[in-house]
Amino acid sequence: RDAPDVIKAAGIELLLVDQASPEGGTIADYLDIPYVTVCSALMLNREMSVPPFSTSWNYDPSWRGLLRNRVGYALLSLMGKSLENVINDYRQQWNLSPYDNVNQYSSQLAQLSHQPAEFEFPRTELPSCFHFTGPYSNPASREPAPFPYEKLTGQPLIYASMGTLQNRLLWIFQMIADACVGLDAQLVIALGGGATPESLPELPGNTLVVGYAPQLELLQKATLTITHAGMNTTLESLSNGVPMVAIPITNDQPGVAARIAWTGTGEVIPLKKLSVEKLQKAIKLVLTEDSYKKNALRLQEAIKLAGGVSRAADIIEQVVATGKPVLG
Repeated sequence: RDAPDVIKAAGIELLLVDQASPEGGTIADYLDIPYVTVCSALMLNREMSVPPFSTSWNYDPSWRGLLRNRVGYALLSLMGKSLENVINDYRQQWNLSPYDNVNQYSSQLAQLSHQPAEFEFPRTELPSCFHFTGPYSNPASREPAPFPYEKLTGQPLIYASMGTLQNRLLWIFQMIADACVGLDAQLVIALGGGATPESLPELPGNTLVVGYAPQLELLQKATLTITHAGMNTTLESLSNGVPMVAIPITNDQPGVAARIAWTGTGEVIPLKKLSVEKLQKAIKLVLTEDSYKKNALRLQEAIKLAGGVSRAADIIEQVVATGKPVLG
């Protein structure tokens, strides 16, 4: 309601719209300015051969898989109907044609995903203006995080982070520490601001616990990441060729975890099935089976070739200069 006036007053000539903010395209259409869709999490483009983003379902193009996906998308559509109605009400008020398909929320000029194509299930129906550019990590944009590097032992480093939002399940960190007992490795736990190191009981071994960690720097040293399968930590691990053990919790994390399993870059343990025994088994498997590291290195190379933020910026500038779709 208020966004058009604010955007006009600021003299904005193009919008970058998060794909998870479906109202953004309607605002751009009303203002008659171009917009580019940016998939800041797992891409949301619907395609019946690909499971809904919020599920842990594996890729299965058989009739059973397609039927399963169709039911999943029907449920998502039902859950999102009220939002669709609100958006279409505004489109009607503003003399814009209504949406009848959620894929219409995304730009027809350019859609950018920070996934590399190799970290996505097979796709056949993406628009020609869709681009897999790879991640946009920028170390310079992050606040420095002090870290006791002098306490690192030189053993293989296992980095555990459950993100900065869904990180208050402290029992998971206790379980991770218990699962690492007896391994020739050092565990570093980053709590992500959800708690303080003092809120955890004394953990076994030479575990280091910090509130925030210099994640990009530690991943350069890591042998394994234990993660909630948030897209940022996942892509940053793969950018460093680090395989993972994923414990997805919510939102798009089950879908990200499904892609970790599909690409062979890690093992996945659903939260409801998590135990010290299963976690220890998965950690040992990823540490000792060469295929996980090889696949992580394969994805690292794919990310390097995807172009990253420079390619994304070039595409956006081309939209600004031409006002036409930028084809992949």
